[in-house]
Amino acid sequence: MARLGTGLNHHSGLITLAEAAARAVALVAPVPDTLDLPLTAADGHVLAQGVVAPQDLPLFSHSAVDGYAVRFADLAAGGETILPVLGRGMAGDAPGKLEWGAWRIFTGAPMPEGGDTIVMQEDVALRDGAVVLPPGIRRGANLRVAGEDVARGQVALAAGQRLRPQDLGLLAALGLPRVKVRRRPRVALFSTGDELTEPGQKLAAGAIYDANRAMLRALLMRAGVDTADLGILRDEPAGLERHLREAAGACDLIVTSGGVSVGEADHIKDAVAACGSLDLWRIAIKPGKPLAIGSVSGTPFIGLPGNPVAVFVGFGFVARPLLARLAGETVRPPPTLPVALGFSHRKKPGRREFLRVSLEQGADGVVVARRHPGEGAGSLASLAQSDGLVVLAEEVEQAREGDNAPFIPYTGLLG
Repeated sequence: MARLGTGLNHHSGLITLAEAAARAVALVAPVPDTLDLPLTAADGHVLAQGVVAPQDLPLFSHSAVDGYAVRFADLAAGGETILPVLGRGMAGDAPGKLEWGAWRIFTGAPMPEGGDTIVMQEDVALRDGAVVLPPGIRRGANLRVAGEDVARGQVALAAGQRLRPQDLGLLAALGLPRVKVRRRPRVALFSTGDELTEPGQKLAAGAIYDANRAMLRALLMRAGVDTADLGILRDEPAGLERHLREAAGACDLIVTSGGVSVGEADHIKDAVAACGSLDLWRIAIKPGKPLAIGSVSGTPFIGLPGNPVAVFVGFGFVARPLLARLAGETVRPPPTLPVALGFSHRKKPGRREFLRVSLEQGADGVVVARRHPGEGAGSLASLAQSDGLVVLAEEVEQAREGDNAPFIPYTGLLG
């Protein structure tokens, strides 16, 4: 199991989002276990060590086009060059030897020894068994040189890289059938609250469906972890403590939403404190100010807020970096894009605000952000019906229509 170090000190004041994310990341270490996986099973896993190229890629110099291989030294400096066609090479053939003349060559075919330039077939003319080459040909044109992608002994992929389809293609091109990755972190997920009901079941008076867990389950899957879904736990302290201890013994992290505020029915905070330690943070953001971090029998715990939009923001900017660290993944901030605001907004200075927006392209080609009318932290529709978040920094008090602002697409927060 990945374990917490020493507990956090309680901070009564607001902390910045950057500080909260840094503290969360510092709480955990990468899972130590590694796996040797075939490429067919490695997508989405995190590299445990850098991959050094065992050979050049390309392995040999070859043609990037269909055409004619020549020696640049045989080309006329200021006019056409006419050379006899003395050989032919196709993909899969052994390389021939070119001492003079031209060599008919096809895409992927090895460059004949002595050749250094390839002229596309569209740029030449054929005349009586010879090829007529135009002036102005560049030395090395249309030639893919051995090792130009990755040289033998070079690091092809760095440790901490989450493997993508293109990464697996690179490993396969290098002739590597297997790769060493870290074990996926195991994360326990549950919701608490007597008012919660599983979707599909009949709602009692005053009950609501458990939406946060469905969203978090999908977010965790996209983050590349194995999730143990413990369902809905009722507001009963003894039962909560038992479930927490069981989860701590089987998982590397415990994640929940709600139940960590100061209400009489917010039993999760007391249960976590009874099993380990709990620290409540107040982050200078909107939405998502309250967040709990702690440990249960030495296993990290993160308690996200109860409102769905606050859950999404807290996961994306605090829990997601923690999970990346736990997985051994290189932690990178989400990408931002500049957009023009299609609205005005006044905010309190000293806190960072995330506004849900959709993008449209104006007549002048400028991308404009339109704010979703659902502004509350409980509006799931505002997340589902928008493209991402406009970020208004702490020092901003008034954002005006037409101002430029950074935009974070949801895809950048989903891993």
